[in-house]
Amino acid sequence: MIERGHHDLGGLPADKIERTEHDYPQWERRVDAMVQLLRSGKKITVDELRKNIEALPPAAYDQLSYYEKWVSSLTQTLIQRGIITTEELGRKMEEVERRVR
Repeated sequence: MIERGHHDLGGLPADKIERTEHDYPQWERRVDAMVQLLRSGKKITVDELRKNIEALPPAAYDQLSYYEKWVSSLTQTLIQRGIITTEELGRKMEEVERRVR
């Protein structure tokens, strides 16, 4: 028998899905736009994004929100494809951190 990944909840009992409409914060809309632009430019695929979301450690998978999972997956995909490096990402994060202090 094949073992389920932590992300694979198909057929298992779960909480109700909340189907209420809501506004998305600006950062979530930006993440969505980045993914759509990178996909349309053939820089990433939806399969890569899914693979990297499914590869999250169980604790991270349970703790992160929907779009936080997208950010994590997008980051990993861009690094794996050589579009950005961890060093470039680190420098940019330090720059952003300095701006918000």
